[in-house]
Amino acid sequence: MSDLLADATAELYTADPDGFTTRRTELATAARDAGEPAVAKQITALRKPTRSAWVVNRLVRSDPEVRSRIDALAADLREAATAADGTSIRELTAARSRLVDELTRSALRGLPAPPAAMREEVTATLDAAIADPEVAASLGSLARAAQYAGFGLAPLSGGPPAPAPAAKKTPNRTLAEIEAEREDRRREKIEEAERSLAQADQDVEATTAAERDLEDAVRSLEADLADARQRLAEARRQSYRAESRQQRAAQQLSRLRE
Repeated sequence: MSDLLADATAELYTADPDGFTTRRTELATAARDAGEPAVAKQITALRKPTRSAWVVNRLVRSDPEVRSRIDALAADLREAATAADGTSIRELTAARSRLVDELTRSALRGLPAPPAAMREEVTATLDAAIADPEVAASLGSLARAAQYAGFGLAPLSGGPPAPAPAAKKTPNRTLAEIEAEREDRRREKIEEAERSLAQADQDVEATTAAERDLEDAVRSLEADLADARQRLAEARRQSYRAESRQQRAAQQLSRLRE
């Protein structure tokens, strides 16, 4: 991976996903301007993470020990499963539960009242990283939450280990992916609706301000009209008085001429 792509990936999957799309475009443009069109294409192909995936990515990138702790426990579990060591499997299963709980709390730390669904997805993703090397390898650049399909390593409840199958697509895995994709699309629709609401709020604020300005203008014009009407009334009174004086003067002149 080139330095430009690595830096862009680190930034995009650590920063808040609300600004992902805009920043991805900026970074791709910068790579293209730097004479790296292939890297720009790779940056453009990076998928926006769900918020659950984002908190896991942020945890892994902020604490390098997270990945090594997950890998070490996964290796111990595989070794115990291969040896069919029931005692070690039970102990490591308990350690697995404690590690997942600890990392989940760390991932959600600092978030104001994270929803239960997010907590469940973060827990499932960290557990899947222990069970599935492919998920573990994608930590730090996850686009969506992962889910353990129940194959390979022993489940959290303990029990005899199942033989590790060759990597392949399974119906459960495919269903999990479909559900995750649906959740991703739902989140994108929510974000689109939130953007539409924000734009509508701005439009309402702008039209309300325009309405207030026009109301002020109308009140000012009404005040000017009322003042003009008062001056008109006063002018009419002055005109009436002048006409009265004119009539009296004409009558007096007429009498003097008789």
